[in-house]
Amino acid sequence: MTGTDLTRRRVTTTEAPWVRNTLVGVALLFLLLFLLLPLAAVFAEALRKGLGAYLEGLREPDAWSAIKLTLLTAAIAVPLNLVFGVAAAWCIAKYEFRGKAFLTTLVDLPFSVSPVVAGLIYVLVFGAQGWFGPWLAEHDIKIVFAVPGIVLATIFVTFPFIARELIPLMQAQGNEEEQAAIVLGATGWQTFRYVTLPNIKWGLIYGVILCNARAMGEFGAVSVVSGHIRGQTNTMPLHVEILYNEYQSVAAFAVASLLALLALVTLVIKSVAEWQQEREMKAANALSPEAPPPPPSPRGGGSKPLASSL
Repeated sequence: MTGTDLTRRRVTTTEAPWVRNTLVGVALLFLLLFLLLPLAAVFAEALRKGLGAYLEGLREPDAWSAIKLTLLTAAIAVPLNLVFGVAAAWCIAKYEFRGKAFLTTLVDLPFSVSPVVAGLIYVLVFGAQGWFGPWLAEHDIKIVFAVPGIVLATIFVTFPFIARELIPLMQAQGNEEEQAAIVLGATGWQTFRYVTLPNIKWGLIYGVILCNARAMGEFGAVSVVSGHIRGQTNTMPLHVEILYNEYQSVAAFAVASLLALLALVTLVIKSVAEWQQEREMKAANALSPEAPPPPPSPRGGGSKPLASSL
């Protein structure tokens, strides 16, 4: 049996069937109670007064402003995190330098810091009474309680997703292929595009998907730096909170259902990407040579060498 055949065999366990069925049942029950039922309840509550009330909740100006600001924030934060994440992952995975451990810790910092604390940090630095507040006010530059502050807070919270997806892939890839490409005359951009990128593209896609999902759903840090100005600095999660606190439950759940739909679309895209990756891996395994046959004899003697046929 070859190594390729071994990779195609399904890994199984030796537990009794009732143990396996019990574990599967508990997992499905957990998903049903804590994920599927609450998600269904959101859509049911949003449509409780009919489709007309649902659409009216989405068409009001403040809701549209929140939707556009959420999409704008994600459209700015995700590409910037893509650039910063690739650069950080490249430095950590490909180079040895002083402060490498410190840089790795900084990449993981947003995972360990509360988003509310992150928002307060930006208020401390860029707020009216902050370090740069007087200078910003003198030059009429608004960061806190404006769109730039929302974007900065979102970038901080979502930064690790792309970098953390790429670092293990780049470390596993090594430097040999890039060095060979440089020796053959490739530029840095050509090396990244034709050598590095094909090996990390699926990790890059996963990181972008997760980063985008978190950017659109971020609440804590954005809540601190936005100021909750309706029609100006409210993102979709903040708008849901305001509507719910004002007892406009149908409108609140309508906007929440739109957020849930965006999450489902993200999940579908991620599943399609995983399916495509698995398909490419199976195709690569099928095309990989296992034991090349010996070259045939020019005189039709099968695998008999030419010298012995003369």
